[in-house]
Amino acid sequence: MGHIRLPHDRQADPYPGCCPFHGDCLEGLASGPPSKAAGASWPPGCRPAIRPWALEAEYLALALVNFICTLSPQRIVLGGGVMDQQHLFPLVRGKVQQYLAGYVQSPAILEHVDDYIVPPGLGPRAGVLGAMALAQQQ
Repeated sequence: MGHIRLPHDRQADPYPGCCPFHGDCLEGLASGPPSKAAGASWPPGCRPAIRPWALEAEYLALALVNFICTLSPQRIVLGGGVMDQQHLFPLVRGKVQQYLAGYVQSPAILEHVDDYIVPPGLGPRAGVLGAMALAQQQ
């Protein structure tokens, strides 16, 4: 789902994205490489006035709102290197609630968003342990 297209305000964020297929899809704007570039030193063309983590939260929230409205998931688990930045979770949760603007009347989102958008319970080992569990089932 990382290659969905998002609104990209090029005046606020002139970074073209790093996806070799789509440039500024979710993966191209919010994956590790642009985040590292934004955090360590600004990518060419980015204005220093943009706070990189607020921008990261913006892109992730836009994607999650699309997923919530389309798929109605019971829970959203965000993992990977970017989400090792624990301070992102409150930013993303707040933006999701803001962008949904009361459209989805789920108590999980309205009242318990901290339990709705979560990190993986197994931390960085989730992918490896999940693969092992699938292998054992086979």
